[in-house]
Amino acid sequence: MLNTLKQVFFFITLSFAITTNTSASDTFKSNDSNKEIVGDALYILLPVTAYAGTFYFDDTKGRTQFYKSVFTNSVITLGLKNTVKKERPNGEDNKAFPSGHTSTSFQSAVFLHKRYGFKLAIPHYLGASYVAYSRVESNNHDTSDVLAGALVGGLSSYYFTTKYKSITINPSLSSETFGITVGMNW
Repeated sequence: MLNTLKQVFFFITLSFAITTNTSASDTFKSNDSNKEIVGDALYILLPVTAYAGTFYFDDTKGRTQFYKSVFTNSVITLGLKNTVKKERPNGEDNKAFPSGHTSTSFQSAVFLHKRYGFKLAIPHYLGASYVAYSRVESNNHDTSDVLAGALVGGLSSYYFTTKYKSITINPSLSSETFGITVGMNW
């Protein structure tokens, strides 16, 4: 699992370098264009790597859960955009609420977290947070748009995703006894 985490982190780092076409130190300077480019790249990379995880683990059940959460997230996000019709801070259109980039990014992070565990999802949560940040900094959304996007995306995965088959070991403690509880999902 640690190797998988390293691979995901490598792909996220690689996407930063490739998409900005600048040195690593320039990526985090206050250039709004770079922030938006990196955010857009992560918006694509995060769901692709989460989906790839279902192949890495040979997890057809997880793949089906991923499809369901992506579909639900898309329907709710697009439905809200077309119903609420909130204008973007930059005035480009009236489809600001909720942020689709953020909802997709957090849908992927929560899917990985709930299906395969928190450690594997850490880079995705960092990436999804950066996507949300980049959407506000690029003046495409305000904070309420990205918070709503994170909520819609996260809940869509949380609802459809179950823990991957594994053994869980938890401590058990009461006032009179202590021990461990072992469980297995399959």
